[in-house]
Amino acid sequence: MTERTRLALFILIGGFAALVNLVARILIDQRTSYEVAVVLAYPIGMTVAFLLNRTFVFLGGHSDWRGQYWRFFLVNLAALAQIFVVSVGLDRFLFPLIHFTWRADTVAHAIGLASPTLTSYWAHKHYSFAPAGQFEVEN
Repeated sequence: MTERTRLALFILIGGFAALVNLVARILIDQRTSYEVAVVLAYPIGMTVAFLLNRTFVFLGGHSDWRGQYWRFFLVNLAALAQIFVVSVGLDRFLFPLIHFTWRADTVAHAIGLASPTLTSYWAHKHYSFAPAGQFEVEN
């Protein structure tokens, strides 16, 4: 698979996982605050992204999925911080300042979810789904 194809597929899968994340956030938001819902919805979308990326983008069948998932989680934990700052910053500060009100929370969350795309791709390629044994801990 070419690098361009791999990146395009990563972006498509990321878009689908972001949609899953958005729907989960909207459902969770009915029971809790926006900020808490953004954080609680994230693992749902992240797991969908992991499974699809492992299967179709990084072809990770040669490495232990638990180690990959742990590294995927760590990369996404860093991305979550960025997503949280962007989503909440837009929704609570910038959008009210510019009087943007049409589904502001959902638009802010979608922009936040898209913000770490390229850095996440690089980190997942070189860390999360690195060749077997590269990041394994020896006993």
